[in-house]
Amino acid sequence: MGTWQISADLLARSRFVVSPRIEAAGALNDLVRPSDPEGRALAAAHGEAFRAMLEAHPVRRAVLDHSWRKGWISDWLSLPPAAGGRGFAEELDDVRALGDDLVREQLAESSATGRLPDVLQGDGVAEQAAQLLDWVWTHVLATDWARRERILRADVVSRTSRLATHGWAAVLRDLGRDREWVGAGHLRINHYDLPSRVLPDDADLLFVPVNHRAHWVGWLLPSRYAVYYPVAGALAPVAGETSDGLERLVGRARACLLIALESPCSTTGLVASTGMPLGSVGDHLKVLLAAGVVLRRRSGREVLYWRTAAGDALVASGTAPSPR
Repeated sequence: MGTWQISADLLARSRFVVSPRIEAAGALNDLVRPSDPEGRALAAAHGEAFRAMLEAHPVRRAVLDHSWRKGWISDWLSLPPAAGGRGFAEELDDVRALGDDLVREQLAESSATGRLPDVLQGDGVAEQAAQLLDWVWTHVLATDWARRERILRADVVSRTSRLATHGWAAVLRDLGRDREWVGAGHLRINHYDLPSRVLPDDADLLFVPVNHRAHWVGWLLPSRYAVYYPVAGALAPVAGETSDGLERLVGRARACLLIALESPCSTTGLVASTGMPLGSVGDHLKVLLAAGVVLRRRSGREVLYWRTAAGDALVASGTAPSPR
């Protein structure tokens, strides 16, 4: 399947979505076959515990062994998230809802051998697939999710801003290798020589960033489709890390907010990334706005904040902007 045929109406209704379950799928891939320095660091930190878990759960081991073949990721693992965006536990229930028979069918398709072992023929295969992702979330991602989510949402803001100024063709071309608008209503998703798939006009089409070198697509026929792509840039430092000079100048809380606002972010995003109470974030943002070091603008239902040039200079130098 080299291209998806997409109507103008469907493309207009498509959206960017952040998915904790897909982030777990990316981390699972890093545990098995890390592809970059961040992935190798993750595998080094959690690989021993991960292998011990697989040794204790042979069904999970078998699910993992048959979830990839060259150029293919199993449909259960790349299952599109819901359009509205939900928490990890809710998203994990989507895997369970597939049922054992469908998960087995998808594993047989993604298996390098095409034949599944006896351990995958019994009941509970969908549950064990869900538990595999749940282990990754609990032991690898949960404590790091606030940071990762901040990066994912900053990427979405960047893409939607580019969409407003350059259009869909430019945005799609920037989503990684083999992704481009080839005209006549066709989106290239890979370079396989396969017939184009026509997506229904009433389908959900989602674009999902991942902190992993993801170049997958996913679907739940007939109406849910997703394109997964790697975020721009590496994982960023934790927002709470501040320089001593900046902290002494404006205070630790405002320094954390200024550093976090390298990319546009909402108040709820700042609460998640800094751990500060919502009221405190709002109070400090008022001071930063009055000082001219941040700006704000409504984007849909959210109000986004970001640093001005004066704010950038403040963070970079640790000195206050010149009086105006």
